[in-house]
Amino acid sequence: MSNETKEVINVTRPSMPPLGEFLPYLERIWTSHILTNGGPCHAQLERELVAFLGVKHIALFNNATIALVVALKALGIQGEVITTPFSFVATAHSLLWNNITPVFVDIEPDTLNLDPAKIEAAITDRTTAIMPVHCYGQPAAAVAIDEIAKRHGLKVIYDAAHAFGVRDQNGSVLNYGDLSILSFHATKVFNTFEGGAIVCQTLAMKEHIDRLKNFGHDGEIRVIETGINGKMSEINSAFGLLQLKYVDAMIAKRESIDALYRKGLAPVKGIECLNVFEGVPNYAYFPILVNSDFPMSRDRLYDHMKANGVNPRRYFYPLISEFPMYRDLPSSDRRNLPAAAHAADRILCLPIYPDLEAASVQRILDLIAQV
Repeated sequence: MSNETKEVINVTRPSMPPLGEFLPYLERIWTSHILTNGGPCHAQLERELVAFLGVKHIALFNNATIALVVALKALGIQGEVITTPFSFVATAHSLLWNNITPVFVDIEPDTLNLDPAKIEAAITDRTTAIMPVHCYGQPAAAVAIDEIAKRHGLKVIYDAAHAFGVRDQNGSVLNYGDLSILSFHATKVFNTFEGGAIVCQTLAMKEHIDRLKNFGHDGEIRVIETGINGKMSEINSAFGLLQLKYVDAMIAKRESIDALYRKGLAPVKGIECLNVFEGVPNYAYFPILVNSDFPMSRDRLYDHMKANGVNPRRYFYPLISEFPMYRDLPSSDRRNLPAAAHAADRILCLPIYPDLEAASVQRILDLIAQV
């Protein structure tokens, strides 16, 4: 079969449960005539996610970006927030939307997460919070970060978009810090078409967040906060309820694909697979670093794969700090971000999703081996 007739393999494909199993959920919604505003599917999904994830409280959102914006508002964050340049741009955009100045610090070269030593060195009298990312689901150095925050009286908001179901030696990584934000976007391990959530530690904070995502309403005629419309619909919630039945099986399939990649790439000089941490991962991504001893650059390998019907992604390139709205910040100087710059120039995320067949994985490995 020629390359022209082979199926295109994208970096990810949304996991979809059997269509017939979704119809009874839709019938419930049609019968109730409740489409939004915290209906029965919404309430049930919150309860089931609390139990599944091992967290205290969760507030569902229409997407994770609005959840990030609301999380900062809920904690009253102002001034400067220390964060990573190696992430999806929504991490830093949520700060600008709240008129907060991002302060970028470098990452650890092995985990690609915020380097705690660099965090401490960047704290000033204007710093009010830290926003780490659990990049690719690899937990940030949360114990060290939380200790730094306590010493300096700072809040911690974790962008945990990649970290659904991830656990370390202390349990769910979503329980670190003041708030953790999840993404349920179509490309994520667990999706609700579009969606997100904020994990919080107290009922009072959840109630505060629930008001903020519903225009600030407190009852029918009282508006007591400057809120926004961030509610998840009943249809998205129902889809999440069905997805939750399959998520363990989907993660197990991702694990098997991860193992195939690691075995196939082990003998390939110049290709570095990021290590799996000690804990319970979710195999959300399969990132590799294309190092200088590989026969071609990362970008040439990327072009080679795309020309042959495979679409990897350079997550995350360029660095957030290099986009126009950030590049003039003092903290955006690449010379202060050597590990992040090194990763951005070499990172390549290979396709991984539950329905990816072993033959397709082998096709991807063969393309790399051809070089």
